[in-house]
Amino acid sequence: MTTMTQPVNEAPPTAGGPGALSAEQVLGFQRGLARSGIIFSFTGYISEGILKALGDALRQKIRLEVDDRNTVNRVFSVFVEQVQNIIRYSAERIEHADEPPVELSSGMITVGSEEGRFFVICGNVIAREDADGLGHRLRELAGMDSSELRRFYKEKLREPPEEGSKGGSIGLIEIARRASEPIQFDFEHLSDAHSYFVLKAYI
Repeated sequence: MTTMTQPVNEAPPTAGGPGALSAEQVLGFQRGLARSGIIFSFTGYISEGILKALGDALRQKIRLEVDDRNTVNRVFSVFVEQVQNIIRYSAERIEHADEPPVELSSGMITVGSEEGRFFVICGNVIAREDADGLGHRLRELAGMDSSELRRFYKEKLREPPEEGSKGGSIGLIEIARRASEPIQFDFEHLSDAHSYFVLKAYI
């Protein structure tokens, strides 16, 4: 049996010291999210299984907010597509050949409301070499109206998948089709190897 004891010269943590828990800070953080209209937020590693659990909770929450089933479905669809983009393309990944295999991707997903509209924001680290191509596709989508997006979507469904796309190109078109205005995006270059990508869609 192993017994662990605290060294006699190590004082126990004191209230208010480094690392001390502060209800005031946590409450302030929560209230800050509420003031920004955030109703749902997740940051960390995510998988398809976690996506399902989060999606079920979000759908129930949105149903309590609005009666319009079409709005509920559009918010849910955009949420799913954005989380799947994190799962497919995040450069921060954990993979392990367990049984079943472990595949986790890191990112942030946030849903909120602003001036009577919902918005969904996702953010994650990507390979910097992918940033230019992704930005080009998003600018192309942002310049299309609803009929052009519908036609472009049908064209892409008939074409073979783009090399290395993992279905992400179709997912971006789905987000653009369900958004009520052109999708917003930005990149922050972190290093020669990585960039931080953020996408926002209003519904």
